[in-house]
Amino acid sequence: MSRDAIDLHTHTIHSDGTSSVEELLRAAAENGVGAIALTDHDTTDGWDEAARYAPRYGVNVVPGIEVSTAHGGIGVHMLAYLTKDTRDETSQLARFLASARASRVERTKEMVERMSHDLPIDWEYLVTHCHGSSVGRPHIADALIGRGVVSNREEAFTRFLSPSSPYYVKYRMPATLDAVRAIVADGGVAVIAHAWSDRRRDRLNEQQLGELIAAGMRGIEVDHREHREEERRRLRAIAHENDLIVTGSSDYHGLGKPNRLAENQTAPEALAAIIAHASSPTEVIRP
Repeated sequence: MSRDAIDLHTHTIHSDGTSSVEELLRAAAENGVGAIALTDHDTTDGWDEAARYAPRYGVNVVPGIEVSTAHGGIGVHMLAYLTKDTRDETSQLARFLASARASRVERTKEMVERMSHDLPIDWEYLVTHCHGSSVGRPHIADALIGRGVVSNREEAFTRFLSPSSPYYVKYRMPATLDAVRAIVADGGVAVIAHAWSDRRRDRLNEQQLGELIAAGMRGIEVDHREHREEERRRLRAIAHENDLIVTGSSDYHGLGKPNRLAENQTAPEALAAIIAHASSPTEVIRP
């Protein structure tokens, strides 16, 4: 892997990853990754740390967010690149993220309450093991690991956290179209993440993708480990037909998933296009 590798989808302990921001940047440097996007779920909490550590490890960082949304009853994760920091009082996206985080907390509390009748887990134990502001099912999985109920996150999701589980609770997510419009209004670039994941029961059809494009979505994450080759070919064709940016990434979660940094990558031209389309005050953090 060259030092020019670009990975535009990573997570830290500020959401459901297991690495700190510094650990992520160190791993990127050690693995020859020259640029990453920090895209924790529904939060910008890691951006200041990225600015602090990027010079130490010589890695360019694209400030981003993975925004949890729903369209037509289907969960959609939208990557927001170079949008305003949501601490900016003029940010339109900020209220969507606050709503998503609040809904995550309510849902997680209810799931933990249901589990507490059968399993050695409670809310107090979970929050002591949760570092980020964007709490969710992976943190329940980590609590179950800590209590010795399961050995890893995959087992936790299979046995206790899947939609077929009696402990599962749905949660409210902002509308995807509204979130895309807010990302654009905040000067950011909206790129849909793992749109046709082979791990999902439901996925957007091409008409629904067209609706997101009409709302201002500028790109598709095509190269992702959850996309089979036939899905990649069709998504790449859709991107070409609509003059969209094509990205590839790892969706790295540290030890939380087997995904390896830069196992899928983004072309330099695609990153340049994202930067060119962005109009917010946020800039790439350079060493």
